[in-house]
Amino acid sequence: MALSSFGKAALMVLMTMALASCGRLGGSLGGGSEAADAQRAALEAQEPERETIWDLFQNVDDPNVTVEVNRYIWNAALEVLDFLPIEAADPFSGVIDFGFGTPPGGGTAYRATVYVSDPALDARALRVALATRGGPVSRETTRQVEDAILTRARQLRIRDSGL
Repeated sequence: MALSSFGKAALMVLMTMALASCGRLGGSLGGGSEAADAQRAALEAQEPERETIWDLFQNVDDPNVTVEVNRYIWNAALEVLDFLPIEAADPFSGVIDFGFGTPPGGGTAYRATVYVSDPALDARALRVALATRGGPVSRETTRQVEDAILTRARQLRIRDSGL
């Protein structure tokens, strides 16, 4: 039996609608579990109640839960490690992932991951992981890179305070 192009299109629309309805009905017809229903209810309870459109623009996040990073350390890390290609950067979580690159005047290729964990301009807010193609580098090399980033961050802060 051959279907016309209109018949094929109508059949595709009906199949798509049937498939889409399976996803919505799965939880109520026994396709979902009680744990999934409980998790869905818990997630819905966590969302704040909004009364107007303007409520979307209010910052109701708990400052003890949100992650903030120090912009001076963030920018200093990008400047100090500018010879490495950036593979991923997430300013909300404070992670910068660099690919392999060779420093100017050096022969060894390095890769780095930088984690800025605090808004304070403090050594405790910075974690650097360095590696070569052969494995991790010495703790002293990592400490020198951290010191260079922190020194540059302080320089950037002093420069901005003079404005």
